[in-house]
Amino acid sequence: MDPKETILEYATLLGDAIKGTEEIARLSAAQQAYQSDEELKAKITEYQVQTAAMTEEYKKPEKDYEVIRAIEERVNSLYQEISGLPVMIEYQAAQEAVNELMNLVNNQIQFRITGERPSSCTHNCETCGGCR
Repeated sequence: MDPKETILEYATLLGDAIKGTEEIARLSAAQQAYQSDEELKAKITEYQVQTAAMTEEYKKPEKDYEVIRAIEERVNSLYQEISGLPVMIEYQAAQEAVNELMNLVNNQIQFRITGERPSSCTHNCETCGGCR
């Protein structure tokens, strides 16, 4: 069998295994909740409208800084409201869990190819989980 075919076969198996994880199930549920949350949709729509309005204000040759300040305050307020909604918090946490899983998978693949573990060293020992 061609090595590329073998790789694709294993990638299919790996994809199926990842698809069956708790992390993917959690993300799927979070995405459904995110997409069906009317309050979230309304706040995101308003956020987009306000940021577009702010962009237009900045483009004007004679800027009205009072208007810009008022829009910025509303945009910041909406951002805080959106970020604090339980559905958004869960969605972001679920996405982060999937990202961590994918990083583990990619790091393992890289290790098997190169024989070296990917370094996440920040050169700040306070953030370290231990040197290799």
